Amino acid sequence: MAADSLKLSGAERAAILMMSLGEVPAADILRHMGPKEVQKIGTAMASLERVTRGDIDHVLGEFLSLVEDQTSLGIGADDYVRSVLRSALGDEKAEGLIDRILLGRNSKGLEALKWLDPRAIAEMIRNEHPQIVAIVLSHLDPDQSAETLSYLPDRMQSDIILRIATLDGVQPAALQELDEILERQLSGKSTAKSSMIGGVQTAANIMNFIDSSKETVVMEGVMQVDEDLGERIQELMFVFASLVDVDDRGIQTLLREISTESLVLALKGAEDELKDKIFRNMSKRAAEMLREDLETKGPVRVSDVEGAQKEILSVARRLADNGEIVLGGKGGEAML
Repeated sequence: MAADSLKLSGAERAAILMMSLGEVPAADILRHMGPKEVQKIGTAMASLERVTRGDIDHVLGEFLSLVEDQTSLGIGADDYVRSVLRSALGDEKAEGLIDRILLGRNSKGLEALKWLDPRAIAEMIRNEHPQIVAIVLSHLDPDQSAETLSYLPDRMQSDIILRIATLDGVQPAALQELDEILERQLSGKSTAKSSMIGGVQTAANIMNFIDSSKETVVMEGVMQVDEDLGERIQELMFVFASLVDVDDRGIQTLLREISTESLVLALKGAEDELKDKIFRNMSKRAAEMLREDLETKGPVRVSDVEGAQKEILSVARRLADNGEIVLGGKGGEAML
């Protein structure tokens, strides 16, 4: 992929910056990042080709300008670090790294879990108290949490989502208990730190990644225990119908990344408002062909429609992670 200094994503700019620094400084920086950040920037580094001197000058100039702006008198070091990281990685990915660097929230045991396979994590925590499981899943990235949850017994899943949604910070004693568990499992050592994790938004983010066949069952279990809380979780979830709130440029970017077959299947279960938005953001000919495909498509299984919608949502979240589109949930300005 040839670099275009005017269209570089945050990850690509970070990749060019680190490649300009050299192997040793770049390695030192990566050591402070989590697995998702390392993968994202590593992928960008591997895919960059034919980086021109102009691209490098643009990125370095942007970085130096940022340094000059943020290190003037009256600007603290914390503000500087926050600004640099957000510029390089984007708000969503930078937050976790900011927490670990500035807020002292790093727990070695929890961070180690982020590098493990979800099935292995599930095996490790399945016999622990549900509150401990909820704290662990709150700390992981939503997609990893959702997959880990899928490997836990069905009877536990609704209870854990409820506990995640009602978490309001974690006391040092609770984190100490968690550290002791992880020490037994991973031989890791960590000092207890207070941390604000969990909450309704965290629960909704995890639910976004749960397989359709499990999502209904889990939410029904939550509703039976606390209907109001279940409704709050659903309001914050980003579902297929929420794509109607994505701006036109975002829809056009998304359409370039998905197949016509998946789109036809997904739209079989969509409201007219979303269909119209999709049609408006296609060429006249492409929209006509899509309408014809929808009209001639015979009956399809609900599971196939839900699967196609989940696939498109997965692409949308990837684009949002890369800073290419902005997703807004039904309940507000959730950035995914």
